[in-house]
Amino acid sequence: MEQNQQQQSQKEQEKQQTKQQVDELKERQDEISSEIARLDKQIMEAMDKIDAKENEIADTKQNIEQLKEEIAELEKRIAERDELLKDRVKSMQQSGGAVDYLDVLMGAESFGNFVERAMSLNTIAEKDKELLDQHRADKEAVESKKAEVEDELASLESNLKELESLKSGLDDKKEEKNSVMEGLSAEEREALSEITAIEDEQAELAAQENAIKQEIERQRKEEEARKKAAAEKAAAEKAAREKAASEKAAAEKAAAKESEAKATAAAASSSSSSSESSNSSSSSSSSSSKSESSASSNTTSSGSMFIWPAHATITSEYGMRFHPIHNTSRLHSGIDIAGPGTIPIHAAASGTVYSAGYSSGLGNNVKITHHINGQTYTTVYGHMRSTPAVSAGQTVSQGQFLGNMGSTGDSTGQHLHFEIHEGSYNGARSNSVNPRKYLP
Repeated sequence: MEQNQQQQSQKEQEKQQTKQQVDELKERQDEISSEIARLDKQIMEAMDKIDAKENEIADTKQNIEQLKEEIAELEKRIAERDELLKDRVKSMQQSGGAVDYLDVLMGAESFGNFVERAMSLNTIAEKDKELLDQHRADKEAVESKKAEVEDELASLESNLKELESLKSGLDDKKEEKNSVMEGLSAEEREALSEITAIEDEQAELAAQENAIKQEIERQRKEEEARKKAAAEKAAAEKAAREKAASEKAAAEKAAAKESEAKATAAAASSSSSSSESSNSSSSSSSSSSKSESSASSNTTSSGSMFIWPAHATITSEYGMRFHPIHNTSRLHSGIDIAGPGTIPIHAAASGTVYSAGYSSGLGNNVKITHHINGQTYTTVYGHMRSTPAVSAGQTVSQGQFLGNMGSTGDSTGQHLHFEIHEGSYNGARSNSVNPRKYLP
């Protein structure tokens, strides 16, 4: 009982520690959620900037198309001037490399014609200069517009790359935070699962404690009933002895009175004979009583503590072994008894059932608490074919039918997995012992 209560206290501490761990995980999750929300906001802002920058790039590309048209027009004019200039150069080359302005003036027919020719020559010179200046300006404009377009595009593309890099970095951070959040969620699920497992163990320990109390109370009542029956038997035997003694005394008194009526000498002899007969009878009665007590004592002390729960073949002993399902080396905390057909399973000792049902490992199973000579024991019967024939809280006697051998739960074939624990049962099987220690 004390061991069970200590285990319950330990499980409660473990549960509280795990709950604290869950609270810390939730607090950390809240922090990560806030960070993710902040990153989401920054990502949205970056996306807005990227959209705006992409719109600017679209506008700039539209401007570029217009600039291309302007550049094309300028290049057309430049090409036309190139042709004109080429013609001018060609004329100059044909005239000896320079225009003979003096011949033009001297060839005037009159003064008015001279003035007219002089003005024409001046106009031609100015036009040539204007043509060259415009040609130079157009070329500079084309180069300037090209440089402007290239610079603007380079700037926009650089800004866009920076924004895309910023967004990529934010996405990476968000992914990292999401990964952390998933890890925290997994830890929380694991911790909550652990709490559930602890609560299941607590419930099992509480059921064991109730079964132990019930078993102790049952034995107390049985002992009281035994003592009461023994006392009643002793009282009846005492009354019978007293009655026999009283009847004997009355008979002796009657015999004495009868003897007094006889002759004095014969009465003395008869009285001596009667006394010897009385002593012999009393001695015989005492010897008979002692013989009955010894037989009763021998009957009470006989019998085994536990019996074999099933009669079949032992296929796996208690101890370390390679588990055929989990593929790991682990403690086999009981013995396996196997056989074909319908094989009944019986309670190894009298006790109280504290658990009867199904679990993933043991399948259909029964756990019984026993209180023998002041010591608590627990027996386990696993892999039954169907729902057990007993239920939790039920008192069973040694040899009582519990169910039939089966292969439910983690099992590779029909068998009974049987365990004996010195004390309470726990998931770690730390109290398990080799059942052969107690079996006949």
